[in-house]
Amino acid sequence: MTERHDLLALAGLDPDATQRLVRDALAGADDGELYLERAEGEALTFDNGRLKTATYDVNQGFGLRAVAGEAVGYAHADDLSEKALRRAADAVKAVSMGYSGTLAEPPRPTNRKLYGDVNPLLSPAFSDKVALLSEIDAWARARDPRVRQVTASITTSHKIVEIVRADGVHLRDVRPLVRVNVSLIAGSGDRQESGSYGEGGRLALDGFITPERWQHAVDEALRQALVNLEAKPAPAGTFDVVLGPGWTGVLLHEAVGHGLEGDFNRKKTSAFAGLMGEQVAAKGVTIVDDGTLPDARGSLTIDDEGTPSGKTVLIEDGRLVGYMQDRQNARLMGAKSTGNGRRQSYAHVPMPRMTNTYMLAGDKSREEIIASVKDGIYAVSFSGGQVDITSGKFVFDCTEAYRVRDGKVGEPIKGAMLIGNGPDAMKRVSMIGNDLEIDRGIGMCGKAGQSVPVGVGQPSLRIDQVTVGGTAT
Repeated sequence: MTERHDLLALAGLDPDATQRLVRDALAGADDGELYLERAEGEALTFDNGRLKTATYDVNQGFGLRAVAGEAVGYAHADDLSEKALRRAADAVKAVSMGYSGTLAEPPRPTNRKLYGDVNPLLSPAFSDKVALLSEIDAWARARDPRVRQVTASITTSHKIVEIVRADGVHLRDVRPLVRVNVSLIAGSGDRQESGSYGEGGRLALDGFITPERWQHAVDEALRQALVNLEAKPAPAGTFDVVLGPGWTGVLLHEAVGHGLEGDFNRKKTSAFAGLMGEQVAAKGVTIVDDGTLPDARGSLTIDDEGTPSGKTVLIEDGRLVGYMQDRQNARLMGAKSTGNGRRQSYAHVPMPRMTNTYMLAGDKSREEIIASVKDGIYAVSFSGGQVDITSGKFVFDCTEAYRVRDGKVGEPIKGAMLIGNGPDAMKRVSMIGNDLEIDRGIGMCGKAGQSVPVGVGQPSLRIDQVTVGGTAT
């Protein structure tokens, strides 16, 4: 059965009458839109040999926004009815009363599609998903007698968004999203350690979860746990640090990416505010935000204001050349939207947010970078981190890391924390690998109480003289 994606029709709303209502609500405003959304989600978790949780939810509603200068009027409801829309219009009109703005140009149209519109909740069937999770659990336990606990999960969502503007532009996007994750605990005697691995993207679930893919996920989670079983306490001090490719780009995302979002710079609360055109990173460092990668977790055909996503160069050869912009911040800063206006749901206003943010590759091999380190740390993966946008200070926990001595990777270490300042760390990049990887499709980003899916990535890097917090005595 073909799914219907026309939200106005599903809600029984007349398109012409709705467009007139939006035009009336935004009279005198600079910008704004009616954003409609229907989001369907399912999550299954298999833990300790049984199905532990199974959830399904459907949310739908609208958000109506009027923008007048720096002011924003916003009303939202989970009631897709003409009555609710009229009440919302009466509320948002207040922001432009006595204001005489000129409605901004609409987003440019696009025929590009970066992902399919198949609903990943529909196939495979629920029973098949449960059977698959049971198979993953059994296979993981059989891999090694040291495996003590296995948790496997499948998360899928399907979101339809429509954007109706006062100028008559009507846009729609259908967004699938999947993620498969395996976490396990392995033990030896009284000691036990965990490992995890996940993959996902804007894909159909059928054809994505192949035996090769989920078995690789199990093996990687097991490998990480067994490595940590042998790990020694991390040293504390100042070391040259080599970052592995891919997921370690989460440090770049947090310590640098947020500071390059337009609103923080317009309000001068970013460590990068006022530095446009200046050298803010080492030569060779080029960082982009790219929402156009096919099927990637952070990609968007159009953003949540209707602007097609793009590939925005933020730092080029170490020089600050761009910010990520939504429509409001772009207008206030005399720039153009970069397709980075994102919101968690219809209940939230859009703001500048990252999509897939990564550093471009250099010309060094990973082996060459490691061989250059006399005494340092090789960080392969991170868990959580903290960053202060204004100062750029960060703290990141390593989930897999090793000592490096005389250019050779040595024993694994645990408890290592990388401590530093984002802009300063970028100036300490001394070698850039030729092995750029984008993460496996597992990232979520939080900002101002909103969470959205994102991608991160980078090649292997050497960063000189980084403070490492450790537990070795």
